[in-house]
Amino acid sequence: MTSHSQEYDHKILGSAEIHTMSKCSPHVRRVDSDQAGYTLVALLAMMTVFALMAMAIAPSVHQQSEREREKEAIFRGEQVADAIKEYYKARARINGAAGDQALPTSMDQLMEGVPIPGGAKTRQILRASAARDPLTPEGEWRLIHPRSEPLIDFQQDVMTYAGTVVPTPEDPQIRNLQQFAAPQLTNILNTGTTSRSSSSSSVDDDSSGPFVGVASRSRRSSVLTYYGIDSHDGWVFTPLFRK
Repeated sequence: MTSHSQEYDHKILGSAEIHTMSKCSPHVRRVDSDQAGYTLVALLAMMTVFALMAMAIAPSVHQQSEREREKEAIFRGEQVADAIKEYYKARARINGAAGDQALPTSMDQLMEGVPIPGGAKTRQILRASAARDPLTPEGEWRLIHPRSEPLIDFQQDVMTYAGTVVPTPEDPQIRNLQQFAAPQLTNILNTGTTSRSSSSSSVDDDSSGPFVGVASRSRRSSVLTYYGIDSHDGWVFTPLFRK
């Protein structure tokens, strides 16, 4: 039978033995330290891989974002071109105007709409969002005037893209406007080239007056092409060369 004193001595001895074992096992701590070191190295390697993957993906993400903005710019620009067409036809019908006299002189005129025949109300022809250029922080379209150098350059690009033939609008009023507003370029059929004015990118036409199209103020190269053009400021949105 074990006395209380012996039981007390046994408990003390057991504690002393455990303490002694912990002192005599330094390899346990070394193993834990090595495992922690391996874990840190693996974590750093994983972080490096993720960083490299992010660097590889970043240009693709940026390019996709730019592509979507360019699609939106083309969508809005063509809406402006349609609005110019509707404005010109309405002015020609109501006032009998033609040429410069029937063209808009500001984006506000397009957003105001055109009168509905036989009434006092107006018909909307351009949304406010389409009147903004998504490719620039300012959001202001550059106005393209009849017989201007940017229009000449765009006409040449369209001719080159379409096989040296200028697309002719089906609407007779817009066809007449094309003959009035778009210069007739020299077409060299045997070489597939056309005469060209000075670069439209060097021209930032802010003058007031009648306009027949709009273009972006951005001078960046584009991800998409529009009629084969790969620079934002070369994209002219006009009803003159659309069927």
